[in-house]
Amino acid sequence: MITPDEIKKQYKDEWVLVEVIDEDEKGIPTQVELIAHSKVRDEIYEVLKKMKGKYTHQFYTGDIPKKGYVVAFNEIQF
Repeated sequence: MITPDEIKKQYKDEWVLVEVIDEDEKGIPTQVELIAHSKVRDEIYEVLKKMKGKYTHQFYTGDIPKKGYVVAFNEIQF
């Protein structure tokens, strides 16, 4: 098991999928098991589609844009 903060340090600027093992009284994960990580969000979605019967959480470990900024993602496949 690992904490979400440890995952954020270990997998900087990546999308992460974890199984929630324990959470606090507000429902925030405190202990998790890493399932998958990738710089490509769609790869996490593909793994998530196969997950059944697990309480999962996905998040991005990088910086979130400041309020008032807009971010657009465009995926180009070759």
